[in-house]
Amino acid sequence: MAKISIKVSAQSEGVYTEARTGNHQVIIDEPVAAGGQDRGPNPLQLVLSALAGCESIIANMVAKEIDFDLQGIEFEIHGEVDLRGLKGDPSVRPYFETVTINAKVKTDETPERVQELQEKTDVRCPVYTMLDAAGVDIQTSWVKAKQG
Repeated sequence: MAKISIKVSAQSEGVYTEARTGNHQVIIDEPVAAGGQDRGPNPLQLVLSALAGCESIIANMVAKEIDFDLQGIEFEIHGEVDLRGLKGDPSVRPYFETVTINAKVKTDETPERVQELQEKTDVRCPVYTMLDAAGVDIQTSWVKAKQG
Protein backbone atom coordinates (compact mmCIF):
# COMPACT_ATOMS: atom_id res chain seq x y z
CA MET A 1 0.00 0.00 0.00
CA ALA A 2 1.36 3.40 -0.97
CA LYS A 3 1.40 5.98 1.81
CA ILE A 4 2.52 9.58 1.89
CA SER A 5 3.52 11.78 4.78
CA ILE A 6 2.30 15.38 4.90
CA LYS A 7 4.12 17.92 7.03
CA VAL A 8 3.04 21.37 8.14
CA SER A 9 5.03 23.74 10.33
CA ALA A 10 3.40 26.79 11.85
CA GLN A 11 4.10 29.82 14.00
CA SER A 12 1.36 31.71 15.79
CA GLU A 13 0.95 35.07 17.48
CA GLY A 14 -2.43 35.45 19.10
CA VAL A 15 -5.01 34.09 16.66
CA TYR A 16 -2.76 34.79 13.63
CA THR A 17 -0.90 31.78 12.22
CA GLU A 18 1.56 31.39 9.37
CA ALA A 19 1.77 27.78 8.24
CA ARG A 20 4.23 26.33 5.75
CA THR A 21 3.80 23.13 3.83
CA GLY A 22 6.11 22.21 0.99
CA ASN A 23 6.85 25.40 -0.93
CA HIS A 24 3.64 27.09 0.21
CA GLN A 25 2.65 29.50 2.95
CA VAL A 26 -0.86 29.65 4.35
CA ILE A 27 -2.09 32.58 6.44
CA ILE A 28 -4.79 31.79 9.01
CA ASP A 29 -6.50 34.51 11.01
CA GLU A 30 -9.80 35.59 12.47
CA PRO A 31 -11.92 38.63 11.64
CA VAL A 32 -11.35 41.74 13.75
CA ALA A 33 -14.61 41.07 15.62
CA ALA A 34 -13.16 37.71 16.75
CA GLY A 35 -9.85 39.19 17.92
CA GLY A 36 -7.87 38.86 14.71
CA GLN A 37 -6.66 41.22 12.02
CA ASP A 38 -8.49 39.52 9.13
CA ARG A 39 -5.23 38.86 7.26
CA GLY A 40 -6.42 35.45 6.09
CA PRO A 41 -9.30 32.99 6.24
CA ASN A 42 -10.20 31.36 9.53
CA PRO A 43 -9.69 27.61 10.00
CA LEU A 44 -13.30 26.68 9.20
CA GLN A 45 -13.20 28.70 5.99
CA LEU A 46 -10.04 26.83 5.08
CA VAL A 47 -11.77 23.49 5.69
CA LEU A 48 -14.55 24.43 3.26
CA SER A 49 -11.96 25.70 0.77
CA ALA A 50 -10.05 22.43 1.14
CA LEU A 51 -13.29 20.55 0.50
CA ALA A 52 -13.82 22.43 -2.78
CA GLY A 53 -10.24 21.84 -3.86
CA CYS A 54 -10.28 18.18 -2.87
CA GLU A 55 -13.58 17.50 -4.63
CA SER A 56 -12.20 19.16 -7.76
CA ILE A 57 -8.97 17.15 -7.71
CA ILE A 58 -10.75 13.84 -7.15
CA ALA A 59 -13.43 14.67 -9.74
CA ASN A 60 -10.71 15.24 -12.33
CA MET A 61 -9.10 11.90 -11.44
CA VAL A 62 -12.45 10.10 -11.63
CA ALA A 63 -13.40 11.86 -14.89
CA LYS A 64 -10.30 10.46 -16.58
CA GLU A 65 -11.03 6.97 -15.27
CA ILE A 66 -14.66 6.92 -16.47
CA ASP A 67 -14.02 8.87 -19.70
CA PHE A 68 -16.13 11.83 -18.53
CA ASP A 69 -15.95 15.17 -20.36
CA LEU A 70 -15.18 17.45 -17.39
CA GLN A 71 -14.60 21.05 -18.45
CA GLY A 72 -14.73 22.58 -14.96
CA ILE A 73 -16.71 22.78 -11.74
CA GLU A 74 -18.02 25.79 -9.83
CA PHE A 75 -18.59 25.17 -6.11
CA GLU A 76 -20.69 27.09 -3.59
CA ILE A 77 -20.16 25.54 -0.17
CA HIS A 78 -21.87 26.62 3.03
CA GLY A 79 -21.21 25.32 6.53
CA GLU A 80 -23.09 25.88 9.77
CA VAL A 81 -21.44 25.80 13.20
CA ASP A 82 -23.06 26.35 16.58
CA LEU A 83 -20.65 28.77 18.27
CA ARG A 84 -21.60 27.49 21.72
CA GLY A 85 -19.37 24.46 21.05
CA LEU A 86 -16.38 26.68 20.24
CA LYS A 87 -17.04 28.62 23.42
CA GLY A 88 -16.86 25.52 25.60
CA ASP A 89 -20.38 24.12 25.87
CA PRO A 90 -19.67 20.37 26.12
CA SER A 91 -23.16 19.49 24.86
CA VAL A 92 -22.48 21.15 21.47
CA ARG A 93 -19.83 19.94 19.05
CA PRO A 94 -17.31 22.63 18.06
CA TYR A 95 -17.27 21.78 14.36
CA PHE A 96 -19.69 21.87 11.45
CA GLU A 97 -23.20 20.59 12.04
CA THR A 98 -24.11 20.84 8.36
CA VAL A 99 -22.28 21.44 5.12
CA THR A 100 -24.11 22.14 1.87
CA ILE A 101 -22.29 21.61 -1.42
CA ASN A 102 -23.74 23.02 -4.62
CA ALA A 103 -21.69 22.25 -7.70
CA LYS A 104 -22.24 23.29 -11.30
CA VAL A 105 -20.41 20.92 -13.60
CA LYS A 106 -19.31 22.24 -16.98
CA THR A 107 -19.76 19.29 -19.33
CA ASP A 108 -21.55 17.92 -22.36
CA GLU A 109 -22.42 14.76 -20.38
CA THR A 110 -25.94 13.78 -19.26
CA PRO A 111 -27.31 14.60 -15.79
CA GLU A 112 -27.06 10.88 -14.97
CA ARG A 113 -23.35 10.93 -15.74
CA VAL A 114 -22.94 14.05 -13.59
CA GLN A 115 -24.52 12.10 -10.70
CA GLU A 116 -22.14 9.21 -11.35
CA LEU A 117 -19.17 11.58 -11.22
CA GLN A 118 -20.43 13.13 -7.96
CA GLU A 119 -21.02 9.79 -6.27
CA LYS A 120 -17.63 8.37 -7.26
CA THR A 121 -15.91 11.61 -6.21
CA ASP A 122 -17.55 11.85 -2.78
CA VAL A 123 -16.53 8.34 -1.69
CA ARG A 124 -12.89 9.02 -2.62
CA CYS A 125 -12.43 12.63 -1.46
CA PRO A 126 -10.43 12.64 1.80
CA VAL A 127 -11.90 15.93 3.04
CA TYR A 128 -15.49 14.91 2.24
CA THR A 129 -15.05 11.53 3.91
CA MET A 130 -13.47 13.09 7.03
CA LEU A 131 -16.48 15.38 7.43
CA ASP A 132 -18.82 12.46 6.82
CA ALA A 133 -16.99 10.27 9.36
CA ALA A 134 -17.32 13.09 11.91
CA GLY A 135 -21.09 12.94 11.55
CA VAL A 136 -21.46 16.21 9.67
CA ASP A 137 -24.78 16.36 7.80
CA ILE A 138 -23.57 16.87 4.21
CA GLN A 139 -26.13 17.94 1.62
CA THR A 140 -24.76 17.61 -1.91
CA SER A 141 -26.16 18.79 -5.22
CA TRP A 142 -24.17 18.49 -8.42
CA VAL A 143 -25.94 19.69 -11.55
CA LYS A 144 -24.94 20.24 -15.11
CA ALA A 145 -24.08 23.90 -15.68
CA LYS A 146 -26.30 25.75 -18.09
CA GLN A 147 -24.65 26.21 -21.47
CA GLY A 148 -24.23 29.66 -22.88
